[in-house]
Amino acid sequence: MKINIYYGGRGIIDDPTLFVISQITTVLQELNVKVQQYNLYEQRNGITALPNTLKDADGIILASTVEWFGIGGYMMQFLDACWLYGDKEKIRQIYMAPVVMSTTHGEREGMMSLAAAWEMLGGLPCDGMCGYIADTTKLENSSEYSKIIDKKTENIYRTINQKMPVFPASNQAVINKVGVAKIMDLTPQESEQLSEYVSDDKYVRTQKEDLQELASIFRDKMGHDEAGGSSEDYARTLGRKFTPVAGLTAKYKITFSDNARLRPVIIDVAGTKCDCRVGDEEGCDVSLTSDQRTFEDILGGRITFQRAFMAGNVKMKGDFKLLRNMDQLFDLMSE
Repeated sequence: MKINIYYGGRGIIDDPTLFVISQITTVLQELNVKVQQYNLYEQRNGITALPNTLKDADGIILASTVEWFGIGGYMMQFLDACWLYGDKEKIRQIYMAPVVMSTTHGEREGMMSLAAAWEMLGGLPCDGMCGYIADTTKLENSSEYSKIIDKKTENIYRTINQKMPVFPASNQAVINKVGVAKIMDLTPQESEQLSEYVSDDKYVRTQKEDLQELASIFRDKMGHDEAGGSSEDYARTLGRKFTPVAGLTAKYKITFSDNARLRPVIIDVAGTKCDCRVGDEEGCDVSLTSDQRTFEDILGGRITFQRAFMAGNVKMKGDFKLLRNMDQLFDLMSE
């Protein structure tokens, strides 16, 4: 069994929530549960990708600290990301226990907010814990408080392990009425950067058609053969066009979706050095999938890597920031 803990506080030393989730982790590990903790303040630039971590979890703990009003911005961002990008079918199977400690007031309201949010996402809430802790040292030195945490943690484990049934809630009806997210073939990071025009399906379809028409015109003018080039030709072209980006170390793999005869192109960048070669290698930071025509348009400077991705002609897995670096690494627009 695996339980993920998502901590939405600021990570300060005297945060009582940190002590509570540390003790919860110890108890769960003693029960042979695999525990993975995600500190949202450390992941603040990638919170939109965190819903993907729910896929292998049997249950989760949403832990936050009320310092003045509400559960805090990081936790709200995470819940927003779950609503926009989370796998709702998977969320329906996941139990969630809220843990909210306050140093001021509002811990019960915070716990109820987390439970209500998870129900609206379609998930299964279970009993959590909350408390007002003005002095963390008293929490750490109290055996009575430790017994409470242990007991409630065991209840959380029992609920998740036995998959105890949960009464349906009216909040869950919301997802059936207004929770149908538009399906976009984009990463969460990219969809946030798009304007309302770019995210419009009709606009994107028109852009694809225009790009294909322009590519055809350019190809005819340049007398390109329909069969296109080889993987070796592409690797040599990228090598010639390489321009170093200070401090960048990354490994890219480009796979061609419409031509099985073309082997993948590997781009291995280490500072001022770039090794472009042909082969199918694992452990790449970014894996791109493109049709041959689109990739030749990129090499010809008719479209950038990022523009092709935004139009849906290039798919990627990996770090989105490294994809944006590709247009800096290769001076393809100069000719």
